Order: sequence, then structure tokens, then C-alpha cells
Amino acid sequence: MIKTTNWKTMQKSPLIAGWGIRITLFILITLVGTGSAFSKSSEKPGMDWPMFRGSPNLSGIAQGAISENLSLLWQFKTEGLVKSTPALVGNRLYVGSDDGSLYCLDLKSRKKIWAFETESGIESSPLVLGDGVYVGSTDGFLYAIEAGSGKLKWKFETEDQILGSPNWVYSPDRKEKWILFGSYDFRLYCVNATDGKKRWEYESSNSINGSPAVSNGRTVFGGCDAVIHVLDLAQGKQIREIDGGAYIAGSVAVVDGKAFYGHYDNVFQCVDLKKEQMTWTYQAGNFPYFSSPAVTPDRVVFGGRDKKLHCVDRKTGDAIWTFRTKGRVESSPVVCDGKVIFGSEDGRVYMVSLADGKELWKYEIGDSIGSSPAVFNGHFAIGCDDGFVYLFGEKKN
Repeated sequence: MIKTTNWKTMQKSPLIAGWGIRITLFILITLVGTGSAFSKSSEKPGMDWPMFRGSPNLSGIAQGAISENLSLLWQFKTEGLVKSTPALVGNRLYVGSDDGSLYCLDLKSRKKIWAFETESGIESSPLVLGDGVYVGSTDGFLYAIEAGSGKLKWKFETEDQILGSPNWVYSPDRKEKWILFGSYDFRLYCVNATDGKKRWEYESSNSINGSPAVSNGRTVFGGCDAVIHVLDLAQGKQIREIDGGAYIAGSVAVVDGKAFYGHYDNVFQCVDLKKEQMTWTYQAGNFPYFSSPAVTPDRVVFGGRDKKLHCVDRKTGDAIWTFRTKGRVESSPVVCDGKVIFGSEDGRVYMVSLADGKELWKYEIGDSIGSSPAVFNGHFAIGCDDGFVYLFGEKKN
């Protein structure tokens, strides 16, 4: 049974009303504490796919058109599981592997350009920014690698593994680009993209599994402490924290002042920062959400451990449709051209209609898929637990 809770119908509850006061205080402090002078990275995705979820606000939207008549164009074998989501910029694909290497592949020649080896597996998805590629490793380091040559620029050590993907933002004076990333050492770090020098760090109370979202001069992230943290980007100071409800494994998407995320206690929810209230919660059974959402102007799409892809109304949280697979959906969906692309642990990659959830295309790889699609210029790439990264597109005669 699907349960959607609208905040307006719950405000008479003393418990909820008390929480509403805390949310209101959080919003007021957020609006006062966030200066408009802070320079932001772009929230709008381009034709490339340079990072996890496509853009700094982690909205999971790709530009351009993509066909329903896709074919496997090529595949590349690594020596470990590929949980990492690829990044695609220009004619190059970058992806990490559990074999400890970050690979750079040429999309035209289908050959490996270089591989950079770390000391342990890579689940983090790479960020391509300027002439650098940034990726975390389970060895506890964030690596900055020259995009052209594959040579190390610098590395930054944390005290535990890095599974989430890095994000970026301009410094307040726009003279620097800063890299943001979380670690299982409980900390969110901000370092200079050029030399890796730390600009600030923020300590939460438990491991940070997902990626931090960037929007309107602040960063928003959840973690194993079951808290949504909202920080000022200029200094890394906490603006406010919200009770997240439970362990948050995925990444929070922040679009138009609203935060969208699911958690381990079987609920997906939306916090409206402009209206100073919790807008809605959605529950469709006793299954947690590890998938990060794709947020369109009127819909939110996310996967669940109930083996379904869920689509809800962005304004109300009401269910619009669900699509059932045969395995858990921890892959984070991407919306492009009115279509939704995602993988499942049933070993298949799916394309369904955003309008009604009807299946438009699928491809059976055979092994579990925890990686998320990277969509660009009519193509998409995705990793698989069989150790391959796959590229799909429309074959040209």
C-alpha cells in the first residue's frame, strides 16, 4: 500500500508541529545565512556528463534526444566490479573499477587511453573539471589526475574510505574551483582543485556515503547519522541540520529550493525550503531507498529495494506509476527526452516512458547492475558487476 503524507494535513499533531518549528527555524537561518555574493557552479546540465547525476545539484537530468532503438556499441573489460558511474566529456569516458584503477577510454577508437592505479577499489564516480579528473578511492584518498595524460596531479588523504562522488563549486571570489567530497571518517572536505590544499572541513557524526549537492551558496548532504546537513559553502559552517528520519545511503537532489531524498526506513520525502515546510513523504512498503532521484519540473523518479522504479508527483508526492523489475533498483535513474534510463540487480538495463512508466527498451547484461547511467549526445554508458562498462547508442549505417 502506498502512503503519501502531505504536510498541511499533519500540522495539528503536536509532534509534527514541533518538528515544523525546527524546520522553520532552519529555513530562516538558511535564508539569512546564505549570501547572494557566493559564486555558484552551474546547476543546469549540458550535453556532456562530467559527474555523478550530471550537474552539481544532482538532479539526474540529461539534455538532448535519445532513441528507443538502442544497440550495444561496445564494451570494455576491467578486472573488478564496476559500481562507479562513468563520466563522459568530449570523446572520452572515465570510469572507476573495484580493481583499483580509474580508466580513460576513447569513445571513437574504443581503446584505452590510460589507466591510473590507486591502492584499493574505486566505487566513487569521477568528476571531470577543466584539465583534471577527481575521484575517491576506498584507500581513503581523493585523487586529482591529469585528464590528458593520466598522471597524478595531487592526492588528499582522509582517515577512511571514500565511496561518494566529488562535486565542485567556485570560491566566493571566483579565483578558485573547490572540490567537495565526503568520507567514511565522518567529514565533508573542501579542497582547492589546483593543488589539493584544504579550504575547510566539516565533521558530522557518522559516515558519509553519498555525494554532496550544491545549490544557491550552500551544500546539502545526508549520511549514516540520519541527518540532512546544510552548510554555507564559503566557510563550511553549519547553517542547520534536519532530522533525516533514518540512515541516508543515497545522495540528496536539490532543485528550486527543495531537497529530495529517500532513506533506510522505507520513506522518500521532500523538504520545501521556500515555503518553510516539509511538503510530503512517500512510502510504498517496507523497503529502503538507496537510489538517488531524478527530478523533473513535475515528477520525481527513484529506485527502491522493492525491485521497483517509482515515479511521484513533484508537488504532492502522490504516486503516478511504478515499474517492476526482478531485482533491487539501487541504480540512480536518469531522465532524458521523456524517457527514464536505469539499471537493476536483475542484470538488465531499462528504458521506460516518463509519462506512464511503460517499457520502451531493455537489454540483458546478465549480472547485477549497481552503477548508474551516464547519458550524453544520444548515448549512455553504465557499469556492471561483471567488470565491464557498456556503451549504448543508435547504430548508424
